[in-house]
Amino acid sequence: MNALPTTLPIRTECPPGACVCDRDALLQNPQGDTRVLLLTREEEKRLLQRLEQLSSLADLRRMQERMHQQLGIRITITPSPNEVRTLRGITILVHEQPGLCRKTRQAIPAAIKQSLERRPEISYELLDEGGLFGGQ
Repeated sequence: MNALPTTLPIRTECPPGACVCDRDALLQNPQGDTRVLLLTREEEKRLLQRLEQLSSLADLRRMQERMHQQLGIRITITPSPNEVRTLRGITILVHEQPGLCRKTRQAIPAAIKQSLERRPEISYELLDEGGLFGGQ
């Protein structure tokens, strides 16, 4: 079971109608994975700052793994099946999950794209990892 320890702060609920994260339903489900609720607004700011400062593809992969292990957040990063000429050709998807705020699902890819813009070599490594450059 993934019950939250009572001593840790959890994310406050979004204003009514502003989000469809199903936070309350998640809290009422004894089988629900509540780890994502540990991402308070303050922790979210820290996470986004960290994602904006990625230094390499290995760093990005580490952050993906940590977010999955600690919060249950899954991220898929894929190049477009067509030619990738700009960052728009790279898709960053934060998978939906109960308790994960819609705004957070939008902010995470934006923070990662900022890192990719700042350090284009990460994008090149990502594309090379997919075999798109054929080892060139």
